[in-house]
Amino acid sequence: MSRAHETPFPVVAVCGLAVEARIASGPGVRALAGGGKGELLRAALEREVASGARAIMSFGIAGGLVGDLTPGTCLIARNIITREAHWGCDLGWARILHKRLPWARIVDVAGVDAPVADPASKRALHDATGTAAVDTESHIAAAVAAAQGLPFAAFRVVADGVERRLPLAANVALRHDGAISVAAVLGSVARKPGQLPLLVRTGIDAQRALRALLRGRRRLGARLGYPDLGELLADVP
Repeated sequence: MSRAHETPFPVVAVCGLAVEARIASGPGVRALAGGGKGELLRAALEREVASGARAIMSFGIAGGLVGDLTPGTCLIARNIITREAHWGCDLGWARILHKRLPWARIVDVAGVDAPVADPASKRALHDATGTAAVDTESHIAAAVAAAQGLPFAAFRVVADGVERRLPLAANVALRHDGAISVAAVLGSVARKPGQLPLLVRTGIDAQRALRALLRGRRRLGARLGYPDLGELLADVP
């Protein structure tokens, strides 16, 4: 588990990767990188809430579950859905995000505990939940926000499309602090060298997504677009 900054901030960005957390960090934002460890991420997020966080955003890359969501597509979540639960996102915050990122798609996002690695599983998840994208942090962040009565939003960028199979190395690449273990990736490739072309293509898609994430982050500005009272009043129809 990694964390950016050491003082209370109004918005906590919940990420999986350390690079996502670095992108999210900025004025009014503390970023957490969960490293694929859901319970550790939940505990860290609850500590941030106890320290005075006022809002939570799920931030990072995602997998596409429908054909028209290609790598680099920006997403603003409307709802976070699992097979057992459903959380709505803060409408006022989401509208402000969309004003700053008018090209972003507004979609429902699935939350899962482990990456969805193959096209058949992605299509099955879409059929079961009606969602357009998936990640492994949004459901944790949404659940904590709901339990604590805090505003919640999600900004994600598609990295792997619905037809992209994730390589075996993706299952071992992530360290607990959200960094990529190069040794683990090389070890996986040494054991299964046939995955190398897929790993290269996946890396290219991920870099495209991270560039779009960075561009979007710059447009969101301070507090990841979390509105002050004046912005909320101005947004009322």
